[in-house]
Amino acid sequence: MKEKITLSAYFPVKPEKLYNSWLDSNEHSAFTGGKAEINAQAGTHFTAWDGYISGKNLILEDNKRIVQSWRATDFPNGHEDSTLEILFEHDKAGTKLTLIHSDIPEGRGKDFSDGWKKFYFEPMTKYFSNK
Repeated sequence: MKEKITLSAYFPVKPEKLYNSWLDSNEHSAFTGGKAEINAQAGTHFTAWDGYISGKNLILEDNKRIVQSWRATDFPNGHEDSTLEILFEHDKAGTKLTLIHSDIPEGRGKDFSDGWKKFYFEPMTKYFSNK
């Protein structure tokens, strides 16, 4: 069995800012606090959170959608990559970011849900509140 989680958060910046920041090594590192190596080209590999996360940019729709293969260093041996889809929707107050993380190893959905909130949404809220 694989698990799937869906989370959303609002940020007081335009979709372009969030999208471009997610795909920029320096900005991604700054808003999470963990080193990231990433760029805005489909087919390229990335790492985040000091190498804990790795994957590949599969689909990039400017300012609207990012789809990545995604795995953590503590995935079980032989488990395929999970899939991360990030949607950026313009909202009157900024942007609604929706994160859909699927193909998560069984029993890890809550861990990753908590992790996305603690290690991404919380620091992103602080970071983008100052932009």
